[in-house]
Amino acid sequence: MTDPSPWVLRFASHIPEGSNVLDLACGSGRHARLFLMSGHYVTAVDKNTEKLADIENYPGTEIISADLEDGSPFPLMGKQYGGIVVTNYLHRPLLPLLPDLLSLGGTLIYETFMDGNERFGRPRNPNFLLRSQELINSYHGKLNIVAYEEVIINDPKPAVVQRICAIRVK
Repeated sequence: MTDPSPWVLRFASHIPEGSNVLDLACGSGRHARLFLMSGHYVTAVDKNTEKLADIENYPGTEIISADLEDGSPFPLMGKQYGGIVVTNYLHRPLLPLLPDLLSLGGTLIYETFMDGNERFGRPRNPNFLLRSQELINSYHGKLNIVAYEEVIINDPKPAVVQRICAIRVK
């Protein structure tokens, strides 16, 4: 398992203490574990939840096995979270749904690959790469932008990423 993203660690304190946190497309659950150990309730959602077996019965954990891209109704509509974390995942139809899943004062922490990453490796498919300014354009006027970057990172491997931290204030 890999360590939590430095971006997520940097902004984790913006998520209200003790609130519910959604780890969307959670993969191995590195961020679900981070927030569980920080006293949050966590909903971890992924198509494959096998790597979450060790936290399945941990108090405050909800694990949802769902294919977010198969056209099924989004399994979280009507729910609200104090924090949403999305890393290394892009399914554009979900972008406009995220602000409504945040409670007032809730924080979105999103980090994934963008155009230019193809020179470093996967993903290369434009369907999985954000366009320049895409996250900020998606949330401007809907959430209060705390931080935004488009950068080349070297750890854990070279990649071109776009990332945002934004809070619901209305």
